[in-house]
Amino acid sequence: MSFGRRGALGLLAGGTLGAALPQRPARAQTVGVLREDGPKPLPEFALTDPEGTRREIGHFRGKGVVLNLWATWCPPCVEEMPALDRLAALLAREEILVIPASSDRGGRAQVEPFYTRIGIKNLGIWLDPGSAAMRAFKARGLPTTILIDREGRERGRLEGAAAWDGAALVADVRRLCGEGRKATEPA
Repeated sequence: MSFGRRGALGLLAGGTLGAALPQRPARAQTVGVLREDGPKPLPEFALTDPEGTRREIGHFRGKGVVLNLWATWCPPCVEEMPALDRLAALLAREEILVIPASSDRGGRAQVEPFYTRIGIKNLGIWLDPGSAAMRAFKARGLPTTILIDREGRERGRLEGAAAWDGAALVADVRRLCGEGRKATEPA
């Protein structure tokens, strides 16, 4: 089996390809590396919000966004969801949104019982129908997390699972997503 250079990097980053390797322990604590290579413009895409409304990414301008591309069938994604839930609680008053965009084909009917089963309380059920955001960002695997500043620009990306509620990553999220014009400032 040959993965080529990009596929091998995805394996090393701990994405879903890495989860399929037989020698990898089921509960491995894989942590991706945050790459800061922005600011750069975002691609066009839309998500379905918790109320079922289609939202273009421009809808969030003025707020920082931690966009997590994930699925319930992805072991590293499942592993990091409680940390993302805690991150959302930490950042709620700072106008930095944590948006977990599920690419599950079963949509809300698949995500909602998953949230209940693992005790997710601070995250909304966001959907990425047809994996549109995943394709737009050219994500190489799941989970992939995009850090978006208040100006609507990509500031950083992390491929693989991470302890999102750890002090260092929380500081990085605040620094990268909180930069730019704040929602309360005039444009």
